[in-house]
Amino acid sequence: MFLLAQHIDELVLSGTEVEKNTETKEKEEVEEAVDTPWRLILYDDDIHTFDEVISQLMKATGCSLSEAEDKTWKVHNEGKALVHEGEFEECLRIDGVLKEIQLVTEIKG
Repeated sequence: MFLLAQHIDELVLSGTEVEKNTETKEKEEVEEAVDTPWRLILYDDDIHTFDEVISQLMKATGCSLSEAEDKTWKVHNEGKALVHEGEFEECLRIDGVLKEIQLVTEIKG
């Protein structure tokens, strides 16, 4: 009877360790997800002119006129384009600037 009680105690303790290992693994996965590069996608629309999009991209990302033109053409021709990749906070900042003129965007992680 004593051995059975001891075995049950060992199972309970090992279950606690499994829970701790699971929590640690989940925490590591969340931290890893935060560290992965985030992508800001700009979608095409029928409202904004090329000049408006180019100007806003330059304002939001600090890119050159040539780079903003290339991205704008890609959005126009393909329906969407990656306009920034990096940390979430920076994507969020750039997204806010693009949305000042109601451009359609999406942040993906």
